Amino acid sequence: MSQMNRQPIAIISDRADPAAEVVNQDVGGQNVYVRNVGETLAKLGWQVDMFTRKVHPDDAKIVQHSPHCRTIRLSAGPEEFIPKNDLFAYMPQFLEAFLKFQSKEGTNYPLVHTNYWLSGWVGLQLQELRNIQLVHTYHSLGIVKYQAAGYQPPIGETRLAIEKQILEQANCVVATSPQEQEALRKLVSETGEIRVISGGTDISNFRLLSKTEARLKLGFNPTERIVLYVGRFDPSKGLETLLQAGANCQARSQGNFRLVIAGGEDPDLEGDREEERIRILAQELELTENILFTGRLAHDILPFYYAAADVCVVPSYYEPFGLVAIEAMACGTPVVASNVGGLKFTVIPEETGLLVPPHDIAGFAAAIDRVLTDDVWARKMRKQASLRVRQNFSWAWVAGQLSDLYRCLLAKSIMNEQLWHLHLPKSTNASHVEVSATESAKLGKVS
Repeated sequence: MSQMNRQPIAIISDRADPAAEVVNQDVGGQNVYVRNVGETLAKLGWQVDMFTRKVHPDDAKIVQHSPHCRTIRLSAGPEEFIPKNDLFAYMPQFLEAFLKFQSKEGTNYPLVHTNYWLSGWVGLQLQELRNIQLVHTYHSLGIVKYQAAGYQPPIGETRLAIEKQILEQANCVVATSPQEQEALRKLVSETGEIRVISGGTDISNFRLLSKTEARLKLGFNPTERIVLYVGRFDPSKGLETLLQAGANCQARSQGNFRLVIAGGEDPDLEGDREEERIRILAQELELTENILFTGRLAHDILPFYYAAADVCVVPSYYEPFGLVAIEAMACGTPVVASNVGGLKFTVIPEETGLLVPPHDIAGFAAAIDRVLTDDVWARKMRKQASLRVRQNFSWAWVAGQLSDLYRCLLAKSIMNEQLWHLHLPKSTNASHVEVSATESAKLGKVS
């Protein structure tokens, strides 16, 4: 079997299914990250198993993405959607299911890459039980999110404690931007290894397209000034700020102004009520005639919406990376974004877009107007934005960086084990060696 020559690794994403369909399930940046990282790592020579929680009885237990990459759905609790704030109670069952699958397959995963704090807890247990090399990506930091939202759920204290433990005990934490690295150091812990490796996007799908052709395909007027938002209905995404800014744009008073809202509800936050709130606000601001709600869009049609837009707005109050921003830039669309988190890393002010303080209605209105009214500058930004993404945010680049990190950690782990064997007392018997090797490897893990 060809995978015998490949090193198996496990990627755990318990709450974000890498095999989920974009248009009809709770799919966000984490799903996209995990699936693309997994598939690209397989192309680089790894045997990749991606583990997630089974949320529907009819979902296939195993989805084969390519000969060397698959998603494995484990039963942990009822096979139904469970809000993320209620999922921690089922993580021991997830861990048990993972260990059973590993035993049944006879596969050893010397390295596990966990995603989000719930998966991170599973990784910490595996680190104790199996002495794995543990790599972790947060995707969202509890302390930053709670500060931005002004609210901490009942599970909050548990999450904060586990996120701190992950940073201090994992072999390496992958931050998707220098800003996330800074937040981890200042707000979570001063100890622990951090490597900055950004997220990415599919540059074969999100690419430069003709604005005229995109508008023709979508039925938009060629002369409309189109402002685009892509994302879920979530209070932390800042849609309220965007609508109020849109109502105050000078471009709106000049006519031919269209605000396009692309996205669906977030089941974790009773998003249907949030969408209703936004629709009511649009009526109150007399934006109904200017606004189009598209619902959730498939990834094959989304690039045409980016290309058709004059500007894409990301008004989030908190954003650890900002996938929408790089998708838009890949399509050559200037971005107006909040100067928070990873958006300060992905968007280069004056070159690929503009950054505005979150909640700043007047600031967003002025930034949108500036992009809409300066055609020469906007055309220049289209080229620069697309080039920046192609050079810095392709999945091939991201997976290459992760692959190098994995190999480094595994090599250090082997070296530590060899050094330990080299210094074994000659009188030590085999049974003591086996027990001591496990403990020594734990003590000698890469920090």
